[in-house]
Amino acid sequence: MRAIGKNLRILAGAPLAAAALLALTAGSASAAIPINKPMTGKATYYNDAGYGACGTQINAATQMLVAVPRSWWTSANPNNDPLCKGISVKVTYQGKTITVPVKDQCPSCDATHIDLSQPAFARLAPLDKGVINGLTWQFVKAGLNGKAVELSEPVTASTVG
Repeated sequence: MRAIGKNLRILAGAPLAAAALLALTAGSASAAIPINKPMTGKATYYNDAGYGACGTQINAATQMLVAVPRSWWTSANPNNDPLCKGISVKVTYQGKTITVPVKDQCPSCDATHIDLSQPAFARLAPLDKGVINGLTWQFVKAGLNGKAVELSEPVTASTVG
């Protein structure tokens, strides 16, 4: 009977150990943010207010910010995601460039579709356009003063914060 109890404890502990291993490896180097790697895609805009995916209050009707596709998020808790640790998006369209902080997630956006706040979108095109196709955007690392800085290496959970 004692051997059976020991085996049951080992079997019961295996799922817990597996869950702990998954938690420790989530958001690791395999989930690098491609800093300074331009992507061609599209942008829409939104004007929601409340808490963004990074856990801070936002107002997309009045603030300059961006919601990036869910596919770029790597942490189970988005508040702890590397995207929320000083990452911005530099967007260029028809000779105009803006840099806006990542503050939210766009669940319905594909990997190259970003959702800009209303004022950010308005800096690039009239709101009645609705969708900007063919823009270029890239992740950039924001410095202590909030301005974008150039980095040549990918940002991972281990290199941020």
